[in-house]
Amino acid sequence: MNIESLEIPDIKLISPSVFSDDRGYFMETFNQRLFNEKIKVTNFLQDNESSSSFGVLRGLHFQEPPYAQAKLMRVITGEVFDVAVDLRSDSVTFGKHVTVLLNGENKEMLYIPRGFAHGFVVMSEKAVFSYKVDSYYYPQSENSLIWDDRNLNINWPLDKTEIQLSKKDIDAKSWKQISFFEKKVWEN
Repeated sequence: MNIESLEIPDIKLISPSVFSDDRGYFMETFNQRLFNEKIKVTNFLQDNESSSSFGVLRGLHFQEPPYAQAKLMRVITGEVFDVAVDLRSDSVTFGKHVTVLLNGENKEMLYIPRGFAHGFVVMSEKAVFSYKVDSYYYPQSENSLIWDDRNLNINWPLDKTEIQLSKKDIDAKSWKQISFFEKKVWEN
């Protein structure tokens, strides 16, 4: 397993060891001991999976403290353009974002700690997206940041006419409307 820090060092790109032959492949998708040693002690509590078609954009989602979530994500089939935005007001990377292409071919995974908004858009005909979270879903703390807010300056790879949004994501808040939190609040 190879672990790389991205432009925001708390976000990690994980390249798992994949063993392939003419029958297919085998890979370990998660190992609690290794994760705790190499990235961060994290107790994942729930696994989620979504299937989406080309142009579906989910995000930018986050849960407010005390229910903030760290996420470990991967794409099983297809490809997504993945985005994480730093919402930690006391962070040197506050307001910055990272983007990465996750797909079923390279099998890379992305770890995003608490304190970030997350979203993705499907670049393939279909994508199956799987992720672990370290806090249960609490609807009362759920929030969304509008995906195309000019303050974020995210260079999404699709034209607006190709984007498909849920009502929740259409009604998401702007950067100026959301609350930000100090890192110590997110870390609890």
